[in-house]
Amino acid sequence: MNSLSPAERYAAAKNRQKHPLTSEFMSKYSFPFDHFQQIGCQHLEDGKSVLVAAPTGAGKTIVGEFATYLAEHHGNRCFYTTPIKALSNQKYQDLVKVYGESEVGLLTGDSSINSDARVVVMTTEVLRNMIYADSEAINELGYVVMDEVHYLADKFRGAVWEEILIHLPERIQIVSLSATVSNAEEFGEWLKTVRGETEVVLSEIRPVPLYQHILIGNRILDLFVDEGRVNPEIVRLERNSVRRVPGSGSKSWKESKFSTIKSLTRPEVVEKLLHRNFLPVIYFIFSRAGCDAAVASCIREGLSLTNTEEKEEIRRIIAIRTHELPHEDFGVLGFHEWSQALERGIAAHHAGLLPMFKETIEELFQRGLLKVVFATETLALGINMPARSVVLDKLVKWNGETHATISPGEYTQLTGRAGRRGIDVEGNALIMWSEEIDSGMAAGLASTRTYPLRSSFSPTYNMTANLISRFGRERARKSLGSSFAQFQADKAVVGLARQITKNEQAVKSLRGEASCHLGDISEYMERRAAIKELENQFSQRRVVSGSRRKAHAAIEEEISEHRRFLKHHPCHPCPDRESHARQFEKAARLERESQGLTNRMESRTNVIPRTFDRVGDVLTDLNYLHGDSLTPKGEILTRIYAETDLLMAEILNSEILNDITPPDLVGLLSSLVYEGRGERSRTPRLPKSLEQLVPPVAKMWAAIVNLEESHGIQPQREPNFDLAWSAYRWANGHSLQTILRETEITVGDFVRAIRQIIDLLGQLLNAKPDMHHLIRDAMKRVDRGVIAYSAVVA
Repeated sequence: MNSLSPAERYAAAKNRQKHPLTSEFMSKYSFPFDHFQQIGCQHLEDGKSVLVAAPTGAGKTIVGEFATYLAEHHGNRCFYTTPIKALSNQKYQDLVKVYGESEVGLLTGDSSINSDARVVVMTTEVLRNMIYADSEAINELGYVVMDEVHYLADKFRGAVWEEILIHLPERIQIVSLSATVSNAEEFGEWLKTVRGETEVVLSEIRPVPLYQHILIGNRILDLFVDEGRVNPEIVRLERNSVRRVPGSGSKSWKESKFSTIKSLTRPEVVEKLLHRNFLPVIYFIFSRAGCDAAVASCIREGLSLTNTEEKEEIRRIIAIRTHELPHEDFGVLGFHEWSQALERGIAAHHAGLLPMFKETIEELFQRGLLKVVFATETLALGINMPARSVVLDKLVKWNGETHATISPGEYTQLTGRAGRRGIDVEGNALIMWSEEIDSGMAAGLASTRTYPLRSSFSPTYNMTANLISRFGRERARKSLGSSFAQFQADKAVVGLARQITKNEQAVKSLRGEASCHLGDISEYMERRAAIKELENQFSQRRVVSGSRRKAHAAIEEEISEHRRFLKHHPCHPCPDRESHARQFEKAARLERESQGLTNRMESRTNVIPRTFDRVGDVLTDLNYLHGDSLTPKGEILTRIYAETDLLMAEILNSEILNDITPPDLVGLLSSLVYEGRGERSRTPRLPKSLEQLVPPVAKMWAAIVNLEESHGIQPQREPNFDLAWSAYRWANGHSLQTILRETEITVGDFVRAIRQIIDLLGQLLNAKPDMHHLIRDAMKRVDRGVIAYSAVVA
C-alpha cells in the first residue's frame, strides 16, 4: 500500500467504505485480488447480477465464492451449480473447508448431503428440476452461481443453462462464470434482458503467461518471434523436411510422402520435457487407446519420474482411495498395471476409466505426485488440474461425425491448463509437429481470439410439458422467445432487415431513374421479360415431331404477339429506352434479393417459439396435451428428463412393463441411455424375455419418428440394445469380471451407463409411484460393487 500515491490511498479508502463486505471478504485471503475479481465482488455487493469471463486459472471462482459469503451474511441461501458431478464434489469439499460441514450441502444425481444447508452445491440439472417442481427451496434463494456457464453451447445439455436463466425469479442474483469467449458483451446484453441489471466483467489477462512452442524433430522451438511472427527457423525446417525423389519420367520430380524429420517417441518426448524442466505435463491425445498405449510405452522404456518418498505417498493414497474395491475385480480392472504406472508418476486419464481411478489420478496430480498424464480432451472440461506444460499430440480429432481440426476455442481451453498460479512463472504449450500439422495451422489456432458462444437451445418434450404445466401454453411460448438462441437469431435478423431497407431505398431511386415520360415502363418491361421466358422455353424444347410441334408453334405465336405489343407501346420510340430498361432490371434484381432476405428473416423470426409449437403439436397428436392443458400422460412426461423422454413416456403409458422383471427392466432402460462408441452390433445377444420387448419398442420409436418428421422436428435417436445383455446380467448378480470379459465395453463406460440407468429408474419412481416395488428392486440389484463405489465421483 505504501507504493500508492496519497490520491490512490484516499480512493482505496473510499472504496472500502462503499463496499465493506467486499473488503472484509478480501481480507480473508493471503493474496491480493486482481482488479476483475474485486470489481465482480463489488457489483454483487451492489445487488446486481454479474457475468465474469476470464481465462482458465485466472481465479474467477473467487466471485462465485463471494456469493456464498453474501448468503451467509444476509441469512438467505446460495446454490452453486456446476456442469459435472466431479466438479460439484470438488467445490463441495472446498466450501466445507471454509464454512464447515453443517453449512454446506451437496445435491447430484447420486448424492444428497445436507440439502437444507445455507450453501448447496449441485449439478445444473438438479436446479432445473427444482424450478419445474416449484420447489420451496427457491423461495429462500438469494444467489445462484453458474460455473462454466459457457456449457450452454453444448449440443446435448446446453439448454439446461438457458432454462434456469430464463425461469429463475428475477429477484435472485446470478453469478455467471465463463471461459473467455469473444462475444461476452452480447451474452451479457442478453442476460440483462432476462435477468435485469447485470454487469459484464472481462479479463483476458492470464495470471501465468503462456508460451507457445512446436516440438519439431528433437528441438523445442518458440512458435512466435518478434510480436506474433511465426518463427522463421520452423518455416526453414519445414521447407527442408520433404525429400524430393525422381518421378517416373527422366525430368520429372515428385515430393516424397515421408518427411526427413524423425519424430520423437512419446517416452522420448517426456524425457525431453523432464530435461527442460517442463514437468508436470498434461499430454493430450484424442484417443483413449492412444493414452493407454502411451503409458504402456513409457513403462516399457523404464521411465520413472518419482523419488522414493513420492512413491510411498502415491501408494498410501491409492490404498485409501481404492480400499472398497473388491480384490476379485483387480485383474479385470488392470489394477496392478495402473498402480505401478502411478508409482512411476505416469497415468492415463479418459472416460473409459473407473471413476474411482480417475479421482485418484486427479488427487495425485493436484498434489504434484504425478508428472505426466496422457489425457483425452475431456480433462480440459471441468476438474481443476493445472500443469506447468501442455502437449498437443495432434490438432485434429473425431467430433462424432468426422475428423476435424480443433477450434480456436478448444485450443484455448486445452492449453489453458498450462501454468500453475503461485507455482510457475510461465506456462508452456507444445504442439507436436507432423506432416499434417504445420506452423501455419498451429499459429492460426494459437493467435485466433474469435471463439463466440453460440446457443444450442431447442425445446424438448419434457421442457414443453413442464412449461405448459407451470405457465400455460401462451406464457410458456412467450418465455422461450426470450432465450439466448432467439436473441442471437433476432440480432441476425436485424442485419437482414437493414439490408432489405437499403435495397428498398435503392429500388425506389432506380425506379425513379427508369421512369419514362412517354408511358408506363414497368408494363413495357414485363412484356420483355415474358418474351425472354418464352424464348428460354423454346430453346429447351428441341422437338421436331409429334404433338410438341404444335406447342412450338404456340410459343412462337405468343412471342410474336408480345413483340407486336412492344412495337406499338408508347415507350418503344423513347431515345432513352435502353437506359431506362437497365435501371429497371437493376431494381428488379434488388427486389428478388430482398425477397430472398425476407424468406431468411421469416425462417429465423420466432424460430424457438415455432419449434415449441411443433413439439406441442406432436404432444397433442399423442394425447399428452389437450388444448392448452396436460393430460395424465403429459403429467408423467413432466417427470422424465432423459434425452429419449418421449419414448420413455410412451413405454410407461403402454402395457410393455406390466409383467416385466427387474433385470429385463434394466436391460430395456439400457437401450435408452447407451449410445456406444462405434459400429452398432447387428444382432446384440439378448435373453428371450428381453428380446420379445424389442419389436414393440422399435415400433413405438418408429411411430414417434414418423410423427416428428411430419412436423419438421429432429427425430429422437434409435434405441440401442448393444449393452442390454451386460446390463441384464449385472442385474442378475453376475460379477464385473464376467461381464467385462465378454464385451468390448470399458469399465468407465459400463459404470457410466449403469449409473444413468439408476438415474432413469429414479425418474420412473417419481413418474410411476405404483411401480415402486419393481423399480426399487431393479435399483438394488444394479447399485452394487464398483457401481456403488463410483456413485460420488461418476
